Parts: sequence; structure tokens; C-alpha cells
Amino acid sequence: MADTHNPSRDDFAALLDEQLQGRDLGEGQVVHGRVVGVEKDIIIIDVGLKTEGRIPAREFGIGEGAVIPKVGDDVEVYLERVENALGEAVISRDKARREEAWTRLEVVFAEGVPVNGAIVGRVKGGFTVDLGGASAFLPGSQVDIRPVRDVGPLMGKEQPFQILKMDRPRGNIVVSRRAILEEARAEQRTELVGQLQEGEVRDGVVKNITDYGAFVDLGGIDGLLHVTDMSWKRVSHPSQVLAVGDTVKVQIVKINPDTQRISLGMKQLQSDPWDGVEAKYPVGAKYTGRITNITDYGAFVELEAGVEGLVHVSEMSWTKKNVHPGKIVSTSQEVDVVVLDVDASKRRISLGLKQAQDNPWDAFVAAHPIGSTVEGEVKNATEFGLFIGLDNDIDGMVHLSDLDWSVSGEEAIQRYRKGEMVKAKVLDVDVEKERVSLGIKQLGGDPVGEGDTYKKGQTVTVTVTAIESGGIEVKFGEDDAPVTSFVRKSDLSRDRNEQRPERFAVGDRVDAQITAIDKASRRVSVSIKALEMADEKEAIEQFGSSDSGASLGDILGAALREKAGKD
Repeated sequence: MADTHNPSRDDFAALLDEQLQGRDLGEGQVVHGRVVGVEKDIIIIDVGLKTEGRIPAREFGIGEGAVIPKVGDDVEVYLERVENALGEAVISRDKARREEAWTRLEVVFAEGVPVNGAIVGRVKGGFTVDLGGASAFLPGSQVDIRPVRDVGPLMGKEQPFQILKMDRPRGNIVVSRRAILEEARAEQRTELVGQLQEGEVRDGVVKNITDYGAFVDLGGIDGLLHVTDMSWKRVSHPSQVLAVGDTVKVQIVKINPDTQRISLGMKQLQSDPWDGVEAKYPVGAKYTGRITNITDYGAFVELEAGVEGLVHVSEMSWTKKNVHPGKIVSTSQEVDVVVLDVDASKRRISLGLKQAQDNPWDAFVAAHPIGSTVEGEVKNATEFGLFIGLDNDIDGMVHLSDLDWSVSGEEAIQRYRKGEMVKAKVLDVDVEKERVSLGIKQLGGDPVGEGDTYKKGQTVTVTVTAIESGGIEVKFGEDDAPVTSFVRKSDLSRDRNEQRPERFAVGDRVDAQITAIDKASRRVSVSIKALEMADEKEAIEQFGSSDSGASLGDILGAALREKAGKD
């Protein structure tokens, strides 16, 4: 028989195992216990171990409706350690509640159903929510459908939440109140949308105003009243027509069954000002309107409330071209316009601003008929001519070919400078195309193409202007409209020995005979040789013949003496 008066360490261990035999108590588990005592703020609980455990009373006061247990009450606690340094069991009601809550919440999360909880504190980025023992994080963006400025009324109030994420090893739970509200709103919206019909007229309250329209509450569901559906007239911003809190009568224009979006309209409850617009605004009629909007391509003019027409930039001014409309008219300005075209089906009216004013091109033709002389300032020189500023901001153009009779246009245009005053002759006016053609060389007349100034066989005195290897260049006629010509080597003299261009010098004056005139190309051919031969022929006819016995020198000498005597 074993000696029980002096038990060994092994005997003590066997005795403890015998006492605990049949009980499944292990650290880190929730175990059943009974309250055996209450001392001030401490609850003493027996969990069937060697000694009792002690829990602060405050751990039983968490959560709405929680009560402090009495002696004899059964409770669930979390066993952290079987025995501490004082020989007491270390237990916790908080951790027991947390473990119970986690187990319960995992089932709820798997089923996707809401769970009740209460917002108990504020943390960085959101709030802390008590889910009946487990603490969860509520992000600020998940509190409500719209941003909430004051969450005070929501604090401590039990309400449903949707679990978005659970991570038990890390102890993280993320919940959303917004998901619950959106689901409830979606159900309510579906029910309300089913009660609405397109074309129905309802009263609503303006809840919010944006740049593109206003949201109107129709009694639990919002509809969008777009800015273009507020009035038949142009509305720059919804705030010009509505204010938050206004009660308005609107018509349900369209319901999208897929997105459940509702489009509303106010102008649809008014008569359409475009009805019968063609009769009200016939083409060619003149009206007074107000500029409502200016764009790069023109300006919109309001003829009446809801009816606007467009004045294209090309119809704004008779004379100002390639100018932004904003430099011709200004917003809110009253202007006279003429109706150019009406398209009721496309709700478009084309207007003309310049047509309501006198056409300066007609006035120009009346004041300056073709052939008259005008004077103006050189506005610009281009590769194809000069632009001359004339009356009433009209510009006329002198083409390169109409600058000078004797030199090329490229050379002649170099003589003119911007700002210089010049005179020109009106050659043509095209009122429809708004063009005035001018000529400067025509002021002096065409020495070749007009009248009988020069004829074939006529003797002219020419001035040498250039010496070339193939002949000489000469000019003759009036200084303001000279005629140029080129005398070839073979036409320099009847004597071959004298057909040398170098025997002439620039500035020499010699007589020559016109041998040909081409008015189409404005070319005049002259020849010194032809004049010498003509003089020889005349001398022979007057002073002798080839068989008279007189030498050619005698005949020409006599002719020359007679000519000198006449001079």
C-alpha cells in the first residue's frame, strides 16, 4: 500500500489529473462558469478549476441592455490561463464575447445578411462599430450615400450594417452602412419607378443644382431636369431659373428601365414657340433681336423667348473679313437682322446682320463707276498685287499685271510701300463677290494697244537703254508710258560692218523705223536698217534712178543736203 502521508511529486500530478478527469478545459477556449461571488467591482467565477477566476464588473457592462450578473448566474468566459503566479485562473468576459461574436459573424458573413451594431467611437479614416462583442471598422465613405457632416445622431444607435470583409487571424472586420441604405433605396426606387409613367406631370422639390441641370425629388425618388429642358429660351446656368428648395411642376419625359434614371422637363409644359415659325419669320423680313451668345463661327440672336437664329460670321459685315464675331458685336447687344433661311424641322433660322445695312459695294459703284480714278492708301503688298484702301472700308486690288506697262509686275511692286497714297483707275466692280479691280498703269493709257499712236513704217527716235551681244535694247514714246523694244544685230545697219552693238552707248539717241506692231502681246519691232533702206529708196525716187549715171553717194548727198536745208 502506498504511503499517503508523504506524497511524491508524481502522486500530486496523478491526483490533479484525477480531479480534472472528464473535463475538456484548455487555455484559449470559451468555457462555462458560474458566479460564486461579487466583491465591489469584481465578479468571482468558478469554471471548475482548482481556483476561481476574477473578472472586472465593467466587462459585463458593454453593449446596449447589458446587466451585471448575480451569484448563481451562469456565464461564458474565455480561459486565458489555467493558473497564474497567484494560483488563480485567468479568465475574460470581453474575450469570450469577442469569440462568440466572431463565430456568429462568420456565419452571417457567409450568408451575406446584415448584422446589427452600434457606432461607438471615431478613428482615423472612419469609425469603430461594436457588433455585439466584436469591434469593426466603418470607413468614412461607407457611413451614408452622401457625405455626412455630423455623425452625432448616429453614435451609439443600434442599426444594421453589411460586413464587407473579415480576417479572423488579424482580427479585422470592415462594415458598411451605405450598402444597407443603397439596397433599401434601390428597392424603394424600383417600387416608385413602377408607379411613374412617361408624360405624367408631377410636383417636385429641387434638391441639388449642378452646371448641367437640377435634381428634383418626386417623393422618394430623384429625377434629372436638364438645363436644356428648363425653358425654350437659352439658359446659361440652371441657377438662373431655379434655386434649391423650390417646388416645381415637371413632366416625366423619359424613364430608363435599365438604369432607372428619370428625365424631367419644364419647357414641355409650355407651348413650343417654334410652332408656325416659318409664317412668323418669313425669308427677307427684317427684325430686331438680342445677342445671346458669341462663338468662333458666329453669333446667336434671340428673336423672341425660345426662338434664336444664327448669324454666321460670313454674314456679319460687308467689309470686315476673317474677324472674330466678338469684335463686331457684343453679348446682350440689340441688332437688326434679316431672315435668310428657316428650317422648322431642324429648329434653325439663318440670319444676316450685314443685309440689314446698306451695301457699301453698291454705294461704291454709284460713286465710282468703271473708268473713274480713285485714290487710297496701300494696305498690303502680296505676291499677286497691291491692296488699296478705299471708301467705307472697301479694299481694291491692283494685280501685278496692272502696275506698269513696261516692266514686270514683280519689279514694279517693289516701288510701293505700305501706307503710301496712290491713284488708280477702276477697272471692274463685282458687287456679288465684293471685289474691286484697279489699275495703275491704265492712268497713263496703253501706248501700244490704244488709238493710232504708233503705226507700221513710222519713224521714231529711240534711246539706247542696254547693250547686249545680240543687239541693243531701246525705248521711245512718253516718259510716263514708254515703249520698249529690242533691235537685233542684223537690224542695226544695212552695212554688215556696222552691225556691231558695241558701237552704241547707253543713252544714245538714234532714229529707227517701226517694222511690226503686235497689240496682243504689246510688242513693237523697230529697225535702224529698215529706216536706212527706206531713206535710200526715197532718195533714189526723188533725185535719180539706177540708170541715170549718178552714183548712190551723189544721190544720198543731194537728199541729205535738201533735208538739211528744210530743217
